[in-house]
Amino acid sequence: MSFSSLRVACCVLRVACCVLRVACCVLRVACCVLRVACCVLRVACCLLLVACCLLLVACCLFEKKKQASNRSRSSKSKPVNPRPNQLVNTDPVSLWSTTQSEEFYGFKRWGAGHFGVDPSGNVTVEPLSDGRTICIKDVIDETVEMGMKAPYVIRFQDLLRHQVARLNTLFRQAIGEEDYAGRYRGVFPIKVNQLREVVEEIVDAGAEFDYGLEAGSKPELVIALAMHEGPDRLIICNGYKDQYYIRLAMLGRKLGKKIIIVVEQLSEVDHIIKVAAETGVEPLIGFRAKLLTRGAGKWATSTGDNAKFGLNTAEILFAAEKLRKAKLTHCLRLLHFHIGSQVPNILTIKNAVVEASRFYCQLVKMGFPMGLLDVGGGLGIDYDGSRTNFESSMNYSMAEYARDVVANIRDICIDGNVDVPDIVSESGRAVVAPHSMLVVEVFERINKRETLSVKQRPKRKHKVVRDLEGLVKNKANLGPLERFHDAVQRKEDAFALFNLGYLDLENRAAAESLYWQICEELASENSETGYIPEELHELNAVLADQYVCNFSVFQSLLDHWALKQLFPVAPLHRLDEKPTVNAILTDITCDSDGKISTFIDLQDTKDHLKLHPLNDQPYYLGVFLTGAYQDIMGDLHNLFGRVNELHVFLEDDEENGFYIEETLQGSRIRDVVVGVQYQHTDLCRRLKNQIDAATKRDAIKPREGVRLLEFYEEMLETKTYLGINHVKKKPRRGSKST
Repeated sequence: MSFSSLRVACCVLRVACCVLRVACCVLRVACCVLRVACCVLRVACCLLLVACCLLLVACCLFEKKKQASNRSRSSKSKPVNPRPNQLVNTDPVSLWSTTQSEEFYGFKRWGAGHFGVDPSGNVTVEPLSDGRTICIKDVIDETVEMGMKAPYVIRFQDLLRHQVARLNTLFRQAIGEEDYAGRYRGVFPIKVNQLREVVEEIVDAGAEFDYGLEAGSKPELVIALAMHEGPDRLIICNGYKDQYYIRLAMLGRKLGKKIIIVVEQLSEVDHIIKVAAETGVEPLIGFRAKLLTRGAGKWATSTGDNAKFGLNTAEILFAAEKLRKAKLTHCLRLLHFHIGSQVPNILTIKNAVVEASRFYCQLVKMGFPMGLLDVGGGLGIDYDGSRTNFESSMNYSMAEYARDVVANIRDICIDGNVDVPDIVSESGRAVVAPHSMLVVEVFERINKRETLSVKQRPKRKHKVVRDLEGLVKNKANLGPLERFHDAVQRKEDAFALFNLGYLDLENRAAAESLYWQICEELASENSETGYIPEELHELNAVLADQYVCNFSVFQSLLDHWALKQLFPVAPLHRLDEKPTVNAILTDITCDSDGKISTFIDLQDTKDHLKLHPLNDQPYYLGVFLTGAYQDIMGDLHNLFGRVNELHVFLEDDEENGFYIEETLQGSRIRDVVVGVQYQHTDLCRRLKNQIDAATKRDAIKPREGVRLLEFYEEMLETKTYLGINHVKKKPRRGSKST
């Protein structure tokens, strides 16, 4: 190829390259155009979104304006008369029913089928669960006719007998269902309620079941020895023991009674061996095992390494060896444990029974005859009706308890190739708690709301008062919590200014009145909303009325004060009316702790109770399930003594279906002063000397002195509680009824 041809070819290639470059430039320009077009499209989309938002806002404004117009027209229009056959009732009180009251106060939940409300709005009790009921208000009316006033305890003795029979029957049924070869031989622990009228009924009701007694002290053993009847009934001796306690038990053995001395401490084994040798009486002995199964509820520390009573594993072996050396191996007949009172969780009981059954099997294999396994107490009462493992409830029934005890003992004994023992239980609370209730009368009301209707008008309003007035008027501009915080701050400012002398009494009163007015408004708003902040939730309790009741918490409900034990509380009448007053209950002692401010609730607890507004008629409340411990553990705070007591039985021949078998008068003033080492005769003598001296000084006349001394002597014979006489009160001017 010639040189000129090559040059032409190169020129052609160069031209082709230039064309390609031009094409690339064109493509780049096209891409830029496309990018610009995309940006334009994005801007257009954004504009469309903005337009849509503006349209939505316009629609919302139009809808609100339309609703406002409709409300305005409806408020100006005349009310439409209902049709003749159409019932229109907007009064929430008149819509209330006894069924709602029954549900509201939980009678069906905690009452175990024994308590309810009749169509007249009165609380009834069905002691035997057989359809026959007693109206508690009828009992109250009869006591008024007898001249006996509240407070008093009502014992429904048929219900007590029913509980004894029910416990024994359920264990017998469980033994039959589980094909258990042993027997149930229950005992009632006297410590739960030592009163004669209670123990007598239990002993009589338990005769057909060979139901025995348990004693935890020498005085209780003295009662048990005298009250115990029948050769097959047991007496279980628990508690710390000295030689006299053991000798007293040996006395019962000589009388042919089946008395079992339970060893709580290792040193007691030596005492038993010594007294047995001196008296020539072979004892029946039991060991209390200190289980490691963790308890539950308020009395969880009754078991474990630090428990007050019982022998640990090493001590059981030491005690067993001591009995062998004393040739009393054949006297060991029982293994006992106690997991604690009011056990709320059935799993705790199951685990304890399993552990104790293992102990029992080991003792049998060591050559001891045994024959009895005592599962102690712990069977609970569902005080709040929630059927949960909450400390004031129980997540099991009495029937489930019996079945689980029987089944677990059987399974462990079969596994250990040991004959099953007879079962002993010391279920006291479950037997006696339901049969007794406390009746109290409300006679006074302490109410913060009464000050709200009285507007304080200081001559010169302080700035702190004007600020509080602004919070009242401008409530729409602040949220509820912010408004509350501002009100609290202004109240504290007023308190500080008053203490420093910069605020007079009228302005302080105005500030307090305005503060409570704001709190009242916030509390009423809370009931209409969903979520309520904790600070605002507490307002209902702070604003709750105090219903003053004629009783002493320390005498009649000591466990509520000491252990925060909950008891069901409810009105005994007027349950066909809606309760509208938030209230707590206060007693008449001179102690700020003398109150009931925690109440049962299905979910948790309540810090107030809905009650009815007071009128000029007596208003009675019942505190239920009080038959365990409360009668015995009462304290003489302010020298308020025992209350009156009624024993009520079913009776078909009576018009109202019951009769009061016995009344026990409560403590007189002379009774309680003797209990604190005063003699009423000495007190009268001392006062007479003072009256005589006043007469000689001509301070009083002789006849007046005689009347004063007679009045003083009359007061010594009266009851320790208030004598309430209902007088119709005139309404305060400007006050509003609640």
